[in-house]
Amino acid sequence: MRIFICTSKHLYNHITPIKKALEEMGHVITLPNSYDHPLMEEEMKRSNAEEHIRWKASMLRKQAEKIRENDAILVLNFEKNGQQDYIGGATFLEIYSAFEQDKKIFLMNPIPDNIFKDELVGIGPKVINGDLSLIV
Repeated sequence: MRIFICTSKHLYNHITPIKKALEEMGHVITLPNSYDHPLMEEEMKRSNAEEHIRWKASMLRKQAEKIRENDAILVLNFEKNGQQDYIGGATFLEIYSAFEQDKKIFLMNPIPDNIFKDELVGIGPKVINGDLSLIV
């Protein structure tokens, strides 16, 4: 299966071992947009507002394209700054885009108790609780 990994840029440190395990299981992995430069957005914000807006729009288009090219997304929703099972705005948009495109949606951990909870419950992702063998 072709899987796009989605997560907060602050959680990229979790990606490498998960990517390796999924590839050993025969999956083909697509990495997040800024994986090679996770703090690029912070640099763009400091450069100038118009450049940041153009950059952010291009990243949103690119993530939609990556979702189209894959069979599923895997959301790595780990703890971030004290927020259990964190899913931020950009990751929520990826989840919603996958939902609209009828892609499989897997969450590494339970649906967080946050502003998106009702929508996430309605989308109905498969929660795997860290068990990568459940990605089928």
